Amino acid sequence: MSIPVDQLIKEWATSVLPGIPVSLATPAAQNSGRGVSFYLMEVRNSPTHLTSRAAPLELSLRYLVTSWAETPEEAHQILTDLAFAALANRDVQVELDAVSMETWTALGVPPSPSFVVRVPLRQARTEPPTKMVRERLKLSPTTLVPFHGLIVGPGEIPLANSLIDIPGMRLSTQSDYRGQFHFVAVPSEGSKTIRVRAKGRELTVVCEGVFSDESDPFVIHFTPLEN
Repeated sequence: MSIPVDQLIKEWATSVLPGIPVSLATPAAQNSGRGVSFYLMEVRNSPTHLTSRAAPLELSLRYLVTSWAETPEEAHQILTDLAFAALANRDVQVELDAVSMETWTALGVPPSPSFVVRVPLRQARTEPPTKMVRERLKLSPTTLVPFHGLIVGPGEIPLANSLIDIPGMRLSTQSDYRGQFHFVAVPSEGSKTIRVRAKGRELTVVCEGVFSDESDPFVIHFTPLEN
């Protein structure tokens, strides 16, 4: 039985390109006719803003999108039509970075025009029964402040579309074209463990300070890209 997202992907693709066969198999070096492939490359944890213990669990599924046709021109048209449709679809996120040569080698096919889409997969859960409170509630007030950051790669080049989250606070966001990001409110006290994912790599850093001023952000040097 296929997962619900697989079926939704197929229905969405055929709504964009009526009559086009949609495959979920590994991209093949040679295909007859015409069609499009959505190959599930990765399943990731997707941090969400959980407002209660009954909030749905969420994963992020990354599909490699390729196409084939009788001529390269027609295959390219199929792919670009899907890419534009994906950019206009709020339910998916599009990654247009080049797929690594290691990925194509692992798949056993030569590099071809492609892009990657990230699609959320949610699973509902029931809220467990609330336990009785047996002692007086103790409140520890804390101040919430904005948090501003900047992601840069080798040569101090800003990294756009990086995924940034603070797992301990269930906060997540994405860097803009300048590499900048911000969270609306985080505690002013205590350390913050920040996880950054960009171009298929991941980095975790710990921030001890307060960076509420947009002109003085917390700068993260994404060192995995230097390896």
